Amino acid sequence: MAQKKTVPNQNKRVLVALSGGVDSAVSAALLKDQGYTVEAGHMVCWDEGPYCSADADRASAAKVAAHLDIPFHVFDFRKEYRQEVIGYFYSEYEEGRTPNPDVACNREIKFGIFLQKALSLGYDYIATGHYARVEKVGDRYKLLAGVDPNKDQSYFLYNLNQEQLAHSLFPVGALLKTQVREIAEKYKLPNSAKKDSQGICFIGDVEISEFLREKIKPRFGEVVNPSGEVLGKHQGVAFYTIGQREGLGISKKVPHYVVAKQIKTNTIVAAPFNDESHFQKSLSGEKVNWVSSIPLEGEEVSVRSRYRQDLLSARIVEAEEKSLKLAFSEPQRGITSGQSVVLYKGEEVLGGGTII
Repeated sequence: MAQKKTVPNQNKRVLVALSGGVDSAVSAALLKDQGYTVEAGHMVCWDEGPYCSADADRASAAKVAAHLDIPFHVFDFRKEYRQEVIGYFYSEYEEGRTPNPDVACNREIKFGIFLQKALSLGYDYIATGHYARVEKVGDRYKLLAGVDPNKDQSYFLYNLNQEQLAHSLFPVGALLKTQVREIAEKYKLPNSAKKDSQGICFIGDVEISEFLREKIKPRFGEVVNPSGEVLGKHQGVAFYTIGQREGLGISKKVPHYVVAKQIKTNTIVAAPFNDESHFQKSLSGEKVNWVSSIPLEGEEVSVRSRYRQDLLSARIVEAEEKSLKLAFSEPQRGITSGQSVVLYKGEEVLGGGTII
């Protein structure tokens, strides 16, 4: 009697976070080809505003699932998203910081309640269309940058822990975006030509300043230079971020950029582009997560203090369980309170935190 051929991964169940975009669609197609038992999970997190694309995204995801002949499930996380992501978003801006909603969304929603729901329903993994990679070394998991340097999204994933990485798959992380588009065409996916999403995670293509004005009222104040000289008027510190030039109402011939925001006095400090006040030699981080283990103090690392930034050279001055301090090899501009700082060793994400 011929022995029955075994199919790799055939007993492993994966719930793919099918957003409606091409990256998650290709992820589902690839996993199905690899022998996994694949089902689609579409998250509804926001359905308000003229810019919201929730209905179109759900329809697109449903078409992909039907095309791939996989079950399609919808999860309503609107309440949790409003509390954990949008609530955080507004409160941070009101306190004068510049938050990163994509980091919060990954932490609280995609790799939070969505992963928990999947595991409770008996799935072995969740999969997303993130451009990142997971590598198991011994009994530990490493989070690695995506192969495509123009699409790498590991910056947004530094909060993942060992348990989450053990149950997460990133099928497109080892691919270039051009390859993903080619694969989408190969599978004749109905959304193969769909443009990449823009704007705030799950919200839609809307400018952050416009979205903020829906909940935060203008509070006019002074724009001053580092010496305290009044340069103009602003509409409220919540609507500005470090390094911003537009909307300062300054009549100076030399362009000025935001250096600091003083929430207690409702004051914005601005200076010319190369003014020394823009530069910092170090930074501190809080709410830190180390992906695998706490690195050694004194270790040389590469750092990003905002998405799509070139990697910066830095040294770890202090590394605690929930805090860190870094010293840059050269002074850096644009260090922004509330943004994420992420540490790398080569391709590996060591961890990160929120800039103080």
